[in-house]
Amino acid sequence: MSNNVTLIGNLVEDPELRFTPSGVAMAKIRLAVNRRWRGQDGQWQEDTSFFGGTVWREQAETVAESLQKGTRVIVTGRLEQRQWETDQGEKRSVVEVAIDEIGPSLRWATATVNKTQRTEEWGAKEQVAATPAPAAREEYGPDEAPF
Repeated sequence: MSNNVTLIGNLVEDPELRFTPSGVAMAKIRLAVNRRWRGQDGQWQEDTSFFGGTVWREQAETVAESLQKGTRVIVTGRLEQRQWETDQGEKRSVVEVAIDEIGPSLRWATATVNKTQRTEEWGAKEQVAATPAPAAREEYGPDEAPF
């Protein structure tokens, strides 16, 4: 059984770029996924689910440079559950997405892709050109979420 997922939604905050003690880059994202449908009464219904995810290494740095709060993104990855115990002895758990791929959605925006070139060292990159942020539309249809 596979636990691969694809999510399409909007970043609810800027990606948070951090580095491990050994210098490996990681970026945490939070994503709002909206679902909208017409109920039996003909009225629009809406539900929002929130997901967290982590992306690693050079892709984490690119995500932090290229995406910001409000950007509609497509995320693919695997579901992973983390468990821990609080200082008060309470057991907690969360399901997050271990992100394999992430990029801007082009449904309501445009984007310019600038390929990064790798240097001799694995994982090192040289930026060819800055990637501009996707341009948001100003008007939306009656069944489209504006964020």
